[in-house]
Amino acid sequence: MGVGACGAATARPGDRERRLDAVERRVDTAVDRYSPYVGLVIGLALSPPFLADGATWAWVVVGVLVPVTAAWCAVFVTTGWVRPERPAAGAVYVGGLLVLMAPLVYASPIFAFQVIAVYLHSFAYLHGRWRFVGVALGATLVAYAQVGGRFADFTPGLGIALGVLVVANALFGGGATYFGVFTSEQSARRRQVIEELNEANQRLSETLDENARLHAQLLAQAREAGILDERARLAREIHDTIAQGLTGIVTQLEAAGAADDEATVRRRHLDTARALARESLTEARRSVDALAPGQLATAQLPDAIAEMAKAWAETAGVELTVDTTGDPRPLLPELEVALFRVAQEALANVGKHAGAGRVGLTLSYMDDVVVLDVRDDGCGFAVPRETPRADGSGFGLVAMEQRVRRVSGTVTVESAPGEGAALSASVPAIPAEVR
Repeated sequence: MGVGACGAATARPGDRERRLDAVERRVDTAVDRYSPYVGLVIGLALSPPFLADGATWAWVVVGVLVPVTAAWCAVFVTTGWVRPERPAAGAVYVGGLLVLMAPLVYASPIFAFQVIAVYLHSFAYLHGRWRFVGVALGATLVAYAQVGGRFADFTPGLGIALGVLVVANALFGGGATYFGVFTSEQSARRRQVIEELNEANQRLSETLDENARLHAQLLAQAREAGILDERARLAREIHDTIAQGLTGIVTQLEAAGAADDEATVRRRHLDTARALARESLTEARRSVDALAPGQLATAQLPDAIAEMAKAWAETAGVELTVDTTGDPRPLLPELEVALFRVAQEALANVGKHAGAGRVGLTLSYMDDVVVLDVRDDGCGFAVPRETPRADGSGFGLVAMEQRVRRVSGTVTVESAPGEGAALSASVPAIPAEVR
Protein backbone atom coordinates (compact mmCIF):
# COMPACT_ATOMS: atom_id res chain seq x y z
CA MET A 1 0.00 0.00 0.00
CA GLY A 2 1.44 3.37 -0.98
CA VAL A 3 1.63 6.58 0.98
CA GLY A 4 -1.43 7.95 -0.78
CA ALA A 5 -3.44 4.87 0.05
CA CYS A 6 -2.39 5.07 3.69
CA GLY A 7 -3.45 8.72 3.82
CA ALA A 8 -6.81 7.86 2.29
CA ALA A 9 -7.25 4.96 4.66
CA THR A 10 -6.65 7.12 7.76
CA ALA A 11 -8.85 10.02 6.65
CA ARG A 12 -12.10 10.22 8.52
CA PRO A 13 -15.47 11.50 7.22
CA GLY A 14 -15.82 15.25 7.72
CA ASP A 15 -12.06 15.97 8.01
CA ARG A 16 -12.15 18.35 5.03
CA GLU A 17 -15.17 20.21 6.45
CA ARG A 18 -13.47 20.50 9.83
CA ARG A 19 -10.34 21.92 8.22
CA LEU A 20 -12.40 24.49 6.28
CA ASP A 21 -14.30 25.44 9.43
CA ALA A 22 -11.02 25.89 11.29
CA VAL A 23 -9.70 28.17 8.52
CA GLU A 24 -12.95 30.16 8.56
CA ARG A 25 -12.76 30.61 12.33
CA ARG A 26 -9.16 31.80 12.10
CA VAL A 27 -10.07 34.32 9.37
CA ASP A 28 -13.07 35.62 11.34
CA THR A 29 -10.95 35.96 14.48
CA ALA A 30 -8.22 37.83 12.59
CA VAL A 31 -10.69 40.20 10.93
CA ASP A 32 -12.44 40.92 14.21
CA ARG A 33 -9.22 41.44 16.14
CA TYR A 34 -7.16 43.45 13.66
CA SER A 35 -9.73 45.40 11.60
CA PRO A 36 -9.54 48.45 13.95
CA TYR A 37 -5.89 48.90 13.04
CA VAL A 38 -6.47 48.83 9.25
CA GLY A 39 -8.00 52.33 9.20
CA LEU A 40 -5.26 53.68 11.46
CA VAL A 41 -2.50 52.26 9.25
CA ILE A 42 -4.11 53.60 6.05
CA GLY A 43 -4.66 57.00 7.68
CA LEU A 44 -1.05 57.25 8.87
CA ALA A 45 0.24 56.18 5.44
CA LEU A 46 -1.86 58.56 3.32
CA SER A 47 -2.49 61.57 5.58
CA PRO A 48 0.92 63.36 5.34
CA PRO A 49 0.13 64.89 1.88
CA PHE A 50 -3.04 66.43 3.31
CA LEU A 51 -1.29 67.74 6.41
CA ALA A 52 1.99 68.87 4.80
CA ASP A 53 0.97 72.54 4.69
CA GLY A 54 -1.79 72.27 7.24
CA ALA A 55 -2.21 73.55 10.74
CA THR A 56 -0.07 72.22 13.54
CA TRP A 57 -3.12 71.21 15.57
CA ALA A 58 -3.97 68.57 12.94
CA TRP A 59 -0.59 66.90 13.42
CA VAL A 60 -1.10 67.00 17.19
CA VAL A 61 -4.58 65.43 16.90
CA VAL A 62 -3.25 62.63 14.71
CA GLY A 63 -0.16 62.10 16.86
CA VAL A 64 -2.19 61.86 20.06
CA LEU A 65 -5.37 60.12 18.95
CA VAL A 66 -3.84 57.37 16.79
CA PRO A 67 -2.03 55.66 19.70
CA VAL A 68 -4.99 56.36 22.00
CA THR A 69 -7.36 54.71 19.49
CA ALA A 70 -4.98 51.77 19.03
CA ALA A 71 -4.78 51.32 22.81
CA TRP A 72 -8.58 51.60 23.12
CA CYS A 73 -9.06 48.83 20.55
CA ALA A 74 -6.35 46.71 22.12
CA VAL A 75 -7.94 46.93 25.58
CA PHE A 76 -11.43 46.01 24.39
CA VAL A 77 -10.94 43.77 21.34
CA THR A 78 -7.47 42.31 21.14
CA THR A 79 -7.51 41.19 24.77
CA GLY A 80 -11.02 39.74 24.32
CA TRP A 81 -12.59 41.88 27.07
CA VAL A 82 -15.53 42.84 24.88
CA ARG A 83 -17.75 39.94 23.73
CA PRO A 84 -21.23 39.58 22.18
CA GLU A 85 -22.67 38.46 25.52
CA ARG A 86 -21.52 41.77 27.09
CA PRO A 87 -23.66 44.40 25.35
CA ALA A 88 -22.79 47.11 27.88
CA ALA A 89 -19.06 46.67 27.25
CA GLY A 90 -19.77 46.62 23.50
CA ALA A 91 -21.68 49.93 23.72
CA VAL A 92 -18.81 51.55 25.63
CA TYR A 93 -16.27 50.29 23.13
CA VAL A 94 -18.15 51.28 19.93
CA GLY A 95 -19.14 54.64 21.40
CA GLY A 96 -15.55 55.38 22.36
CA LEU A 97 -14.33 54.29 18.92
CA LEU A 98 -16.73 56.76 17.23
CA VAL A 99 -15.72 59.56 19.60
CA LEU A 100 -12.02 58.97 18.81
CA MET A 101 -12.68 58.56 15.07
CA ALA A 102 -14.53 61.89 14.71
CA PRO A 103 -11.55 64.22 15.42
CA LEU A 104 -9.24 61.97 13.39
CA VAL A 105 -11.54 62.26 10.34
CA TYR A 106 -11.82 65.99 10.92
CA ALA A 107 -8.04 66.30 11.01
CA SER A 108 -7.55 64.01 7.98
CA PRO A 109 -10.47 62.52 5.98
CA ILE A 110 -8.27 59.53 5.18
CA PHE A 111 -8.98 58.15 8.67
CA ALA A 112 -12.51 57.45 7.48
CA PHE A 113 -11.22 53.95 6.66
CA GLN A 114 -11.60 53.35 10.40
CA VAL A 115 -15.29 52.84 9.63
CA ILE A 116 -14.44 49.20 8.70
CA ALA A 117 -14.07 48.44 12.39
CA VAL A 118 -17.19 50.48 13.25
CA TYR A 119 -19.36 48.48 10.84
CA LEU A 120 -18.00 45.09 11.88
CA HIS A 121 -18.03 45.69 15.62
CA SER A 122 -21.45 47.37 15.67
CA PHE A 123 -22.99 44.15 14.42
CA ALA A 124 -20.64 41.97 16.51
CA TYR A 125 -20.95 43.66 19.92
CA LEU A 126 -24.17 45.71 19.91
CA HIS A 127 -27.70 44.35 20.20
CA GLY A 128 -30.98 45.22 18.51
CA ARG A 129 -31.43 48.68 17.00
CA TRP A 130 -28.20 49.94 18.53
CA ARG A 131 -26.37 48.08 15.79
CA PHE A 132 -27.93 50.36 13.19
CA VAL A 133 -27.24 53.45 15.31
CA GLY A 134 -23.55 52.60 15.27
CA VAL A 135 -23.63 51.94 11.51
CA ALA A 136 -25.46 55.24 10.85
CA LEU A 137 -22.94 57.28 12.88
CA GLY A 138 -20.05 55.57 11.11
CA ALA A 139 -21.68 56.23 7.71
CA THR A 140 -22.05 59.93 8.64
CA LEU A 141 -18.34 60.25 9.37
CA VAL A 142 -17.47 58.50 6.08
CA ALA A 143 -19.84 60.76 4.11
CA TYR A 144 -18.27 63.82 5.74
CA ALA A 145 -14.84 62.59 4.64
CA GLN A 146 -16.12 61.83 1.11
CA VAL A 147 -17.30 65.38 0.50
CA GLY A 148 -13.90 66.72 1.55
CA GLY A 149 -14.25 67.17 5.29
CA ARG A 150 -12.89 70.39 6.69
CA PHE A 151 -11.24 71.15 3.35
CA ALA A 152 -14.59 71.64 1.58
CA ASP A 153 -16.78 74.75 1.48
CA PHE A 154 -20.22 73.62 2.62
CA THR A 155 -23.13 74.74 0.51
CA PRO A 156 -26.77 73.57 0.38
CA GLY A 157 -25.91 71.31 -2.53
CA LEU A 158 -23.02 69.80 -0.61
CA GLY A 159 -25.36 69.26 2.34
CA ILE A 160 -27.75 67.33 0.09
CA ALA A 161 -24.83 65.29 -1.24
CA LEU A 162 -23.75 64.61 2.32
CA GLY A 163 -27.21 63.27 3.20
CA VAL A 164 -27.30 61.05 0.11
CA LEU A 165 -23.85 59.69 0.92
CA VAL A 166 -24.83 58.95 4.51
CA VAL A 167 -27.79 56.85 3.30
CA ALA A 168 -25.72 55.15 0.60
CA ASN A 169 -22.88 54.30 2.97
CA ALA A 170 -25.29 52.98 5.59
CA LEU A 171 -27.11 50.81 3.03
CA PHE A 172 -24.16 49.45 1.11
CA GLY A 173 -21.44 49.36 3.75
CA GLY A 174 -23.70 48.42 6.63
CA GLY A 175 -25.74 46.01 4.50
CA ALA A 176 -22.67 44.20 3.23
CA THR A 177 -21.32 43.95 6.77
CA TYR A 178 -24.70 42.73 8.04
CA PHE A 179 -24.84 39.91 5.51
CA GLY A 180 -21.24 39.00 6.22
CA VAL A 181 -21.89 38.81 9.97
CA PHE A 182 -25.17 36.94 9.34
CA THR A 183 -23.36 34.38 7.18
CA SER A 184 -20.67 33.98 9.82
CA GLU A 185 -23.27 33.41 12.55
CA GLN A 186 -25.07 30.87 10.38
CA SER A 187 -21.79 29.06 9.79
CA ALA A 188 -21.09 29.03 13.52
CA ARG A 189 -24.54 27.59 14.24
CA ARG A 190 -24.08 25.05 11.47
CA ARG A 191 -20.71 24.02 12.94
CA GLN A 192 -22.28 23.68 16.38
CA VAL A 193 -25.11 21.51 15.03
CA ILE A 194 -22.66 19.34 13.10
CA GLU A 195 -20.45 18.92 16.18
CA GLU A 196 -23.47 17.97 18.29
CA LEU A 197 -24.60 15.48 15.64
CA ASN A 198 -21.10 13.99 15.43
CA GLU A 199 -20.98 13.63 19.21
CA ALA A 200 -24.43 12.04 19.23
CA ASN A 201 -23.42 9.66 16.43
CA GLN A 202 -20.24 8.78 18.29
CA ARG A 203 -22.18 8.06 21.48
CA LEU A 204 -24.74 6.04 19.51
CA SER A 205 -22.00 4.04 17.80
CA GLU A 206 -20.31 3.34 21.12
CA THR A 207 -23.66 2.31 22.63
CA LEU A 208 -24.41 0.00 19.71
CA ASP A 209 -20.96 -1.58 19.96
CA GLU A 210 -21.42 -2.08 23.69
CA ASN A 211 -24.89 -3.56 23.15
CA ALA A 212 -23.52 -5.92 20.49
CA ARG A 213 -20.74 -7.01 22.84
CA LEU A 214 -23.17 -7.59 25.69
CA HIS A 215 -25.56 -9.41 23.36
CA ALA A 216 -22.78 -11.71 22.16
CA GLN A 217 -21.71 -12.28 25.76
CA LEU A 218 -25.27 -13.12 26.81
CA LEU A 219 -25.63 -15.49 23.87
CA ALA A 220 -22.41 -17.24 24.79
CA GLN A 221 -23.53 -17.55 28.40
CA ALA A 222 -26.96 -18.79 27.33
CA ARG A 223 -25.34 -21.33 25.04
CA GLU A 224 -23.06 -22.59 27.81
CA ALA A 225 -26.01 -22.76 30.19
CA GLY A 226 -28.01 -24.64 27.57
CA ILE A 227 -25.19 -27.14 27.08
CA LEU A 228 -24.95 -27.73 30.82
CA ASP A 229 -28.71 -28.04 31.11
CA GLU A 230 -28.83 -30.50 28.22
CA ARG A 231 -26.05 -32.59 29.76
CA ALA A 232 -27.87 -32.65 33.09
CA ARG A 233 -31.13 -33.59 31.36
CA LEU A 234 -29.51 -36.45 29.46
CA ALA A 235 -27.80 -37.66 32.62
CA ARG A 236 -31.12 -37.67 34.46
CA GLU A 237 -32.89 -39.45 31.60
CA ILE A 238 -30.19 -42.11 31.31
CA HIS A 239 -30.18 -42.64 35.06
CA ASP A 240 -33.95 -42.71 35.42
CA THR A 241 -34.71 -44.83 32.33
CA ILE A 242 -31.92 -46.71 30.58
CA ALA A 243 -29.72 -47.32 33.62
CA GLN A 244 -32.65 -48.45 35.74
CA GLY A 245 -33.92 -50.62 32.87
CA LEU A 246 -30.53 -52.29 32.50
CA THR A 247 -30.39 -52.85 36.26
CA GLY A 248 -33.82 -54.48 36.08
CA ILE A 249 -32.73 -56.67 33.15
CA VAL A 250 -29.65 -57.85 35.06
CA THR A 251 -31.78 -58.60 38.09
CA GLN A 252 -34.31 -60.59 36.06
CA LEU A 253 -31.59 -62.54 34.24
CA GLU A 254 -29.90 -63.39 37.53
CA ALA A 255 -33.26 -64.55 38.91
CA ALA A 256 -33.86 -66.66 35.79
CA GLY A 257 -30.45 -68.23 36.18
CA ALA A 258 -31.23 -69.12 39.80
CA ALA A 259 -34.50 -70.86 38.76
CA ASP A 260 -32.98 -73.65 36.64
CA ASP A 261 -35.36 -76.28 38.01
CA GLU A 262 -38.48 -74.13 37.67
CA ALA A 263 -39.22 -73.55 33.98
CA THR A 264 -42.28 -71.40 34.61
CA VAL A 265 -40.46 -69.07 36.96
CA ARG A 266 -37.45 -68.89 34.62
CA ARG A 267 -39.74 -68.05 31.65
CA ARG A 268 -41.49 -65.35 33.66
CA HIS A 269 -38.16 -63.72 34.53
CA LEU A 270 -36.98 -63.96 30.95
CA ASP A 271 -40.22 -62.39 29.67
CA THR A 272 -39.85 -59.58 32.17
CA ALA A 273 -36.22 -59.03 31.12
CA ARG A 274 -37.31 -58.98 27.47
CA ALA A 275 -39.99 -56.38 28.20
CA LEU A 276 -37.50 -54.24 30.13
CA ALA A 277 -35.04 -54.49 27.22
CA ARG A 278 -37.69 -53.27 24.75
CA GLU A 279 -38.65 -50.41 27.05
CA SER A 280 -35.00 -49.46 27.52
CA LEU A 281 -34.48 -49.58 23.74
CA THR A 282 -37.45 -47.24 23.28
CA GLU A 283 -36.03 -44.83 25.88
CA ALA A 284 -32.58 -45.01 24.26
CA ARG A 285 -34.08 -44.16 20.88
CA ARG A 286 -36.00 -41.25 22.37
CA SER A 287 -32.82 -39.88 23.99
CA VAL A 288 -30.88 -40.28 20.76
CA ASP A 289 -33.63 -38.41 18.87
CA ALA A 290 -33.08 -35.47 21.20
CA LEU A 291 -29.46 -35.13 20.05
CA ALA A 292 -28.28 -33.27 16.96
CA PRO A 293 -29.36 -35.03 13.74
CA GLY A 294 -26.60 -36.40 11.54
CA GLN A 295 -28.04 -34.71 8.43
CA LEU A 296 -27.01 -31.30 9.77
CA ALA A 297 -23.38 -32.40 10.03
CA THR A 298 -23.04 -32.66 6.25
CA ALA A 299 -25.65 -30.24 4.86
CA GLN A 300 -27.19 -26.84 5.52
CA LEU A 301 -30.54 -26.69 7.30
CA PRO A 302 -32.73 -26.21 4.16
CA ASP A 303 -31.03 -29.12 2.38
CA ALA A 304 -31.15 -31.34 5.47
CA ILE A 305 -34.87 -30.68 5.99
CA ALA A 306 -35.62 -31.18 2.29
CA GLU A 307 -33.71 -34.49 2.22
CA MET A 308 -35.44 -35.73 5.36
CA ALA A 309 -38.87 -34.62 4.14
CA LYS A 310 -38.50 -36.23 0.72
CA ALA A 311 -37.45 -39.54 2.32
CA TRP A 312 -40.49 -39.34 4.58
CA ALA A 313 -42.80 -38.56 1.62
CA GLU A 314 -41.56 -41.59 -0.32
CA THR A 315 -42.23 -43.85 2.67
CA ALA A 316 -45.59 -42.30 3.60
CA GLY A 317 -46.85 -42.02 0.00
CA VAL A 318 -47.82 -38.37 0.48
CA GLU A 319 -47.42 -35.57 -2.08
CA LEU A 320 -44.90 -33.14 -0.62
CA THR A 321 -43.86 -29.57 -1.51
CA VAL A 322 -40.74 -28.08 0.10
CA ASP A 323 -39.89 -24.37 -0.32
CA THR A 324 -37.23 -22.06 1.08
CA THR A 325 -37.66 -18.26 1.04
CA GLY A 326 -35.30 -15.46 1.97
CA ASP A 327 -31.52 -15.67 2.20
CA PRO A 328 -30.48 -18.96 3.87
CA ARG A 329 -27.62 -18.54 6.32
CA PRO A 330 -26.08 -20.71 9.04
CA LEU A 331 -27.73 -20.34 12.45
CA LEU A 332 -26.63 -21.34 15.92
CA PRO A 333 -26.59 -25.17 16.09
CA GLU A 334 -29.30 -25.18 18.78
CA LEU A 335 -31.66 -23.27 16.50
CA GLU A 336 -31.08 -25.53 13.49
CA VAL A 337 -31.52 -28.68 15.59
CA ALA A 338 -34.79 -27.34 17.00
CA LEU A 339 -36.20 -26.53 13.54
CA PHE A 340 -35.06 -29.85 12.08
CA ARG A 341 -36.61 -31.86 14.93
CA VAL A 342 -39.86 -29.91 14.72
CA ALA A 343 -40.08 -30.57 10.98
CA GLN A 344 -39.26 -34.23 11.53
CA GLU A 345 -41.86 -34.75 14.25
CA ALA A 346 -44.50 -32.66 12.46
CA LEU A 347 -44.21 -34.88 9.39
CA ALA A 348 -44.25 -37.98 11.58
CA ASN A 349 -47.46 -36.77 13.22
CA VAL A 350 -49.01 -36.11 9.81
CA GLY A 351 -48.15 -39.61 8.67
CA LYS A 352 -49.51 -41.24 11.85
CA HIS A 353 -52.66 -39.22 12.52
CA ALA A 354 -53.66 -36.80 9.74
CA GLY A 355 -54.40 -39.11 6.80
CA ALA A 356 -53.27 -36.29 4.51
CA GLY A 357 -52.81 -36.50 0.75
CA ARG A 358 -50.69 -33.33 0.39
CA VAL A 359 -48.21 -31.64 2.71
CA GLY A 360 -46.44 -28.30 2.25
CA LEU A 361 -43.27 -27.39 4.14
CA THR A 362 -41.78 -23.86 3.96
CA LEU A 363 -38.62 -22.55 5.62
CA SER A 364 -38.59 -18.72 5.63
CA TYR A 365 -35.45 -16.71 6.45
CA MET A 366 -36.30 -13.16 7.57
CA ASP A 367 -34.21 -10.37 9.05
CA ASP A 368 -34.75 -11.27 12.70
CA VAL A 369 -36.52 -14.66 12.71
CA VAL A 370 -36.58 -17.96 10.81
CA VAL A 371 -39.99 -19.57 10.46
CA LEU A 372 -40.87 -23.20 9.67
CA ASP A 373 -44.42 -23.80 8.36
CA VAL A 374 -45.90 -27.29 7.92
CA ARG A 375 -49.40 -27.53 6.35
CA ASP A 376 -51.47 -30.59 5.50
CA ASP A 377 -54.94 -31.32 4.07
CA GLY A 378 -55.68 -34.12 6.53
CA CYS A 379 -58.51 -34.68 8.97
CA GLY A 380 -57.40 -31.99 11.39
CA PHE A 381 -58.31 -31.95 15.08
CA ALA A 382 -60.34 -29.83 17.43
CA VAL A 383 -57.87 -29.53 20.30
CA PRO A 384 -54.81 -27.43 19.36
CA ARG A 385 -52.54 -29.46 21.65
CA GLU A 386 -51.67 -33.12 21.57
CA THR A 387 -50.84 -34.93 24.79
CA PRO A 388 -47.55 -36.82 24.55
CA ARG A 389 -48.15 -40.53 24.22
CA ALA A 390 -47.38 -42.83 27.13
CA ASP A 391 -45.24 -45.22 25.13
CA GLY A 392 -42.53 -42.60 24.73
CA SER A 393 -42.25 -43.03 20.94
CA GLY A 394 -41.58 -39.60 19.55
CA PHE A 395 -42.97 -36.44 21.11
CA GLY A 396 -46.14 -34.46 20.43
CA LEU A 397 -47.02 -30.84 20.00
CA VAL A 398 -46.34 -30.06 23.65
CA ALA A 399 -42.81 -31.44 23.40
CA MET A 400 -42.23 -29.51 20.17
CA GLU A 401 -43.31 -26.31 21.87
CA GLN A 402 -41.02 -27.01 24.82
CA ARG A 403 -38.07 -27.65 22.50
CA VAL A 404 -38.65 -24.41 20.59
CA ARG A 405 -39.24 -22.40 23.76
CA ARG A 406 -35.80 -23.46 25.05
CA VAL A 407 -34.23 -21.50 22.16
CA SER A 408 -36.50 -18.45 22.72
CA GLY A 409 -38.88 -19.41 19.90
CA THR A 410 -42.64 -19.87 19.57
CA VAL A 411 -44.93 -22.52 18.12
CA THR A 412 -48.49 -21.93 16.89
CA VAL A 413 -50.98 -24.49 15.60
CA GLU A 414 -54.14 -23.87 13.60
CA SER A 415 -56.52 -26.77 12.97
CA ALA A 416 -60.15 -27.78 12.80
CA PRO A 417 -61.83 -31.12 12.13
CA GLY A 418 -61.89 -31.86 8.42
CA GLU A 419 -59.83 -28.76 7.50
CA GLY A 420 -56.27 -30.00 7.89
CA ALA A 421 -53.69 -28.43 10.15
CA ALA A 422 -50.98 -25.77 9.99
CA LEU A 423 -48.01 -25.64 12.34
CA SER A 424 -45.63 -22.66 12.50
CA ALA A 425 -42.39 -22.64 14.49
CA SER A 426 -40.42 -19.37 14.77
CA VAL A 427 -36.91 -18.99 16.22
CA PRO A 428 -34.58 -15.94 16.40
CA ALA A 429 -32.27 -15.62 13.40
CA ILE A 430 -29.00 -15.63 15.37
CA PRO A 431 -26.10 -16.30 12.98
CA ALA A 432 -23.72 -19.12 13.70
CA GLU A 433 -20.68 -16.87 13.98
CA VAL A 434 -22.05 -15.08 17.06
CA ARG A 435 -20.48 -16.66 20.13
